[in-house]
Amino acid sequence: MPVSADMVRGLHKYDIKVLHAVERLMKRYQWVPFDILRQNTGFSETELKFRLGRLMSQDLLKSSSVPYPGYQLVFTGYDTLALLALTGRGTVSMLGSMIGEGKEAVVYEGLGFGPVALKFHRVGQRSFQTVRRNRTYMPESGHCPWIFASSHSARREFDALTLLHPDVNVPVPVDINRNVVVMSFIDGATLNRCILEAPAEILESILDQITTAYRRGIIHGDLSEYNVMADARGCYIIDWPQWISSDHPNAGEILHRDVENIVMYFHRKYGIRCPVEEALSRVIG
Repeated sequence: MPVSADMVRGLHKYDIKVLHAVERLMKRYQWVPFDILRQNTGFSETELKFRLGRLMSQDLLKSSSVPYPGYQLVFTGYDTLALLALTGRGTVSMLGSMIGEGKEAVVYEGLGFGPVALKFHRVGQRSFQTVRRNRTYMPESGHCPWIFASSHSARREFDALTLLHPDVNVPVPVDINRNVVVMSFIDGATLNRCILEAPAEILESILDQITTAYRRGIIHGDLSEYNVMADARGCYIIDWPQWISSDHPNAGEILHRDVENIVMYFHRKYGIRCPVEEALSRVIG
């Protein structure tokens, strides 16, 4: 079930207390035991069962009876805690509709001091162990519940946006909490969903952005037509959680792939010829 403003507004303070307790205790338990949760919240058995039932009916928690009665946050619950924090400090005043969905994130429109986009990272929906092996920002050992992998991904993206803005055309980073990044809203479309009036100029602009990011020590790591947006003012590179530093052992290979993906896309769709090695030399300088 996707998160909604009505769901968040409808939570009782005791519901929120249970969510916070489960979140804390998941750092110690794969499934938070009922008895431990009761001790932590101070609720009676009847009250706690009632709250847990409410939260599970809204798909904020899930339960298991093996090897003992226990509970876990699911993404809607984790999203809800992030939204409560963001609204509490005034970053977000309204949550709108979903405007995008990818393999590891969903994006909603919203309002803060102006229009914003809220990106809910969902790394744990894929194989957590695969993510742990392939993402250098994930802890190598120790207990890290799979759902919390998404907060590492969100922090990674927020850090990249902070390092790149305003020198590279990226969404403006506004705030972050848990797995949610709040950023400026871009009223445009990804390259695969639009027809460009001046594709050669946009290709030049994208290569300029890649070059500037590289000189800041950052390589996107997953660049394609699906994470470049265009609007009336130009183009913006989005989706940065997989970025790597320019001194990474595989930096050359990954930068080559990023540049090749973009150059070949413009060749396929618009017939623009731009040799990959020539574009790569331009980026590296």
